[in-house]
Formats: sequence, C-alpha cells, structure tokens
Amino acid sequence: MARSGGMALLEIRDLIKRFGGVSAIDRVNLDVGPGEIRGIIGPNGAGKTTLINLISGIYPPTAGTILLDGHSLIGLQPYQIARSGLLRSFQVCRLFGNMSVFENLMVSYFAEPRSRQPAEATAQARQFLDLTRLAPLADRPAKSLSGGQRALLQIVCGFMATHLRCYVLDEPFAGINPTIKDSIVELIEQENRSHGTAFIIVSHEMAIVRRLCHRVTVMIEGHVLAEGTLDEVVAREDVIGAYLGRSWT
Repeated sequence: MARSGGMALLEIRDLIKRFGGVSAIDRVNLDVGPGEIRGIIGPNGAGKTTLINLISGIYPPTAGTILLDGHSLIGLQPYQIARSGLLRSFQVCRLFGNMSVFENLMVSYFAEPRSRQPAEATAQARQFLDLTRLAPLADRPAKSLSGGQRALLQIVCGFMATHLRCYVLDEPFAGINPTIKDSIVELIEQENRSHGTAFIIVSHEMAIVRRLCHRVTVMIEGHVLAEGTLDEVVAREDVIGAYLGRSWT
C-alpha cells in the first residue's frame, strides 16, 4: 500500500466544533499524505463522523484549518469540496433509488462538469460492475439491491469521479457480508495502488483496518488520543482503557 511522504495532501490544524456549549471536536490535528490509507478508530461518540462532516463541508467548523493540497476547504459547499477531489461516503447509503445501478455510476462520472466522454464513462462503469460482481444487476433499480450491495455501489460511485484524490469512507464495512467486504477491500487496494488515491477509513473492523491502514488515529471524546500502527496504539494503556479492554483481534 502507498504511504505518506513529503507534504501532506490533507492538513487539519486545531479543528474545533462546538454544538452549543458542547465540544464535539476539540483541537484535532491530522495530516494525511498523498496515497496514504489512514484509519480512524474510536468508541461510539468519539467524534469520528463529526470530523468527517467537517472535512466534507456538511458542518462549518467553529475554529481551525482544513487544507487540501494547500488550499482551504473552509467555507466551501460539499459539492465544491467534492469537485476539488475529496469525496466521502455515508453510513446510510445515498443513491438514486429509482435509477439503475449503471445509471448511478454514470451520474457520478458526469457530475464533474469537465467530464464529457460518454464512451470512457461507459467503459469505466462496465469495468467496475465486473470487478464488483454487480454486472448482472446493472439494469436493476438501486433501491432493489441488498444493504451490502448498496454500500458497495455507493463506494464505486465515488471511484467514477475523474478527479478523486482523497476518499473518506464512514463505516464502509458495517453490517454487510464477508464477500462484499472483500470486494470493498480489493477495490480500495486497487485504486490506491493504481491511481495513488488517499483514503481515510472510519471503521470498527479491526482486522480490515490492520490490513489496509499503515497508520491509525485514535479518537476519544472529540480529540486525538494516539497515532501509530494499529498494533502500537492498541498496546497503549490509555487506549485500552478508553475501549474498556475490548478485543482487537
């Protein structure tokens, strides 16, 4: 897998998000390098999804800096951040339910105004359908898919974007069968290897995090508690305590 090196692709400095008097994110600092696959782990309520919502423009920060390739993302709308090359998935899949699987992929390609190559888009969509074993379902409406198939399709839609540089995945493996999990892992590895795409993966699936992520960030109560390899951070007493001694294997 590709690893961080040189200047960070995504830089987060002293990021704060308050809801009323509650600090959901408290001075978070994070660097993700070009081509890096970074894991973010932590118990429920640690602020992981709030952090993703800040990075992707769903929430405005109370304070702090978010830079993508040196350019500020603060104040940009989600679609503007997506066009700059940073995309995200959602725990609850967001697809065009009445459109076919194939049409959902094509929409993702043509969402970029500069994408005007129908033949290229069709070939790319067919390739992803074959890789994910969704080809037999290409003409079915997205709403007819199983939960795992919808999760897989949502992720593949992001790969159809011609400008993707950093893909933020929020619990992409939750509640789906092992075969589809394997397909998602293989897709991430392929896109990382072939195109140098960076990933931020929020997940409770420790075995998959260990396989994919060279570096892991542990969040607790809205702040970063530890960083390092998965084996390094889970050996720390403060991390073990925060997780109440849960198993990591």
